[in-house]
Amino acid sequence: MIVLVQGNEREKYSGLMDQMHQLRARVFKDRLGWAVNVENGRERDRFDDEWTLYVLSVTDDNRVVGCLRVLQTTGPHMLSDVFSDLLPPGELIRSPLVWESTRFCVDTDYAKDRTTNELSRITGELVCGLTETGLAAGLQNVVSVYDLRMERILRRIGCTIDRLGPPKDVGGVMTVAGLFEVSQAACARVHRISGLSAPTVPNEIFARIGLAA
Repeated sequence: MIVLVQGNEREKYSGLMDQMHQLRARVFKDRLGWAVNVENGRERDRFDDEWTLYVLSVTDDNRVVGCLRVLQTTGPHMLSDVFSDLLPPGELIRSPLVWESTRFCVDTDYAKDRTTNELSRITGELVCGLTETGLAAGLQNVVSVYDLRMERILRRIGCTIDRLGPPKDVGGVMTVAGLFEVSQAACARVHRISGLSAPTVPNEIFARIGLAA
């Protein structure tokens, strides 16, 4: 199931949040070898603040098996503040209609759980949850920085992606910035291709965080 947690709710959902930071450390530092900040086995950075929205894939026994992080581009976010060289010269993404998705990761111990279309259930759940959240927030697009391997996965699951610039080597990883469509059609497409029924985010969760369902 998908659980949405706002940064200012961190204490209320401390168990899930702690698992998320541990999962990020295992994936980004241990498995992928990224130059990320890990302390006490937990990865976090300056963008993990009270304004951040987290999309968590959680099992029935409350284990976090996948996650991503959503930031509003009107404030500090990774593409404009860290990876602006992935954009055309002089261009920045700052819009209330565009949010940024980062720190997408899946627990490899659960990655073999497949849908009827032989796609990772957790990956499908996270993408569907992100798209539904974008619709509820009235967005037009989601922007993200990701490696080329991840781009292939996202295209396979039905995401419509427009590259904002050519791929560049970032810490030994070919990385690109992409813009994703947020629409009813896009949401229906990722649900259909991933083999998951809609919705993945219950209406009461959107009501709790102040988004219209």
